[in-house]
Amino acid sequence: MRLQGIRGPSYRFFHGNTKEIVSKKTEAMNSSMELSHDILAKVQPHIAAWIHIYGRNFLTWKGPKAELIVTEPELIKEILTDKNKCFRKIKVEGYMKKLLGDGLVTSEGNKWTKLRKVANFSFHGESLKSMTPAMVAGVEMMLEKWKSYEGKEMDVFEEFRLLTSEVISRAAFGSNYLEGKSIFEKLMKLTILIYRNAFKYRLPGISKLFKSSDEIESEKLENEIHASLMKIIEKREVKVMSGEGESFGNDFLGLLLKAHHDTTNRISVQDIVDECKTFYFAGQETTNGMLAWTVFLLAIHTDWQEEARKEVLQLFDPQTPSPDVICRLKCMTMITNESLRLYPPVIGITRGVAKEVRLGKYVLPAGLQVRIANMVPHHDPQLWGKDVNEFRPERFSDGVAQATDNNAASFLPFGMGPRTCVGFNFAINEVKIALAMILQRYTFTLSPSYVHSPFQLLTLRPQHGLQIMLCPLNDQGMQ
Repeated sequence: MRLQGIRGPSYRFFHGNTKEIVSKKTEAMNSSMELSHDILAKVQPHIAAWIHIYGRNFLTWKGPKAELIVTEPELIKEILTDKNKCFRKIKVEGYMKKLLGDGLVTSEGNKWTKLRKVANFSFHGESLKSMTPAMVAGVEMMLEKWKSYEGKEMDVFEEFRLLTSEVISRAAFGSNYLEGKSIFEKLMKLTILIYRNAFKYRLPGISKLFKSSDEIESEKLENEIHASLMKIIEKREVKVMSGEGESFGNDFLGLLLKAHHDTTNRISVQDIVDECKTFYFAGQETTNGMLAWTVFLLAIHTDWQEEARKEVLQLFDPQTPSPDVICRLKCMTMITNESLRLYPPVIGITRGVAKEVRLGKYVLPAGLQVRIANMVPHHDPQLWGKDVNEFRPERFSDGVAQATDNNAASFLPFGMGPRTCVGFNFAINEVKIALAMILQRYTFTLSPSYVHSPFQLLTLRPQHGLQIMLCPLNDQGMQ
């Protein structure tokens, strides 16, 4: 790689560059920053620093594994479209394996094709429309609770965590939040363990001999999550087998069970469990972050909040949002796109090189790991202009293609190519419905107690919560 002009920080015995990465991230998390959208150095300080030293693409070491960091849109596009079938999902191990299993996010080949087919059917078209009542019901429950916060400070990040948990439970699994509450709590504990051990490297096989307290805890959580999901699965199966229900249902779990009982295209019970874990986590975590950062931006930029409110009141007032009208929210679409550009939920996409392949002017050897740092092009002044770190939703007034000069890899909050996040329409619909219903009832501003500290806990989130001041509207849509 050095002969091809690729440089990077020096390899350090055993740990590679992980100690330096942890040090930089810890320092960034413990320091304060001004209220700015220029967040790359805060969230990924190692990448921000090494780009300036080594260039747009550089090599790092995760223990003994070499990892090529890629930030150029043209190269990103080549990797994610993967025309030569050389960039594969890497095999997940350890803590991440316990969270995602071998489901849609991590699987390959025929298994991925089967799971993707079920997911596509679940989160598109009429199936997606049928989830709208669950989204509306979840937001109504949240807003009823908000009446006690009127005129007061409230942490909406926590509120949105509860909302998105409720919605994914209702829409994808037909249960309410209480039934899924223990699963969410355990998934979050597992997520914290993943974050805590993300840059720790242990010798292969050592975990089989000597397990750390985190490894013991993660195994316990994995078993408990599995047992909880099996109860939900078995409960649904028993209803059908006993004649109480005519079918397994048309929600995500029902479609998975249909695929399990399909003799020609069968998936296993473990596949169902892994998919449930994936969508419990991904369906809640990414939507929660997206909703929180959009409210954060509207709390600061109250002129855009008012523009969005005018649009919502014109289209919906006094009705609740419907699927047919959601797509007509042009101002809201511009705002959510700009929010996703500045604060994308997922800020890293990893692939493994299956066989030697040419990437741009480089030749990559088999076995190399490639990480796409998608926050870099999102905040690149060469792609977006000198005002790249300003909140300007009008960038997207003519759609994403025009905003990015038809370079799709300049803007990829949900990835791109054949493995684009299957639930992105679900997440965007939920965010738009929630925002529309909030704007119908309230104005909001950022609380003086808010501390701006975006950080990565698998997804991008506010480290200290998101405190806003809530003010109700009267019947005429005025304060």
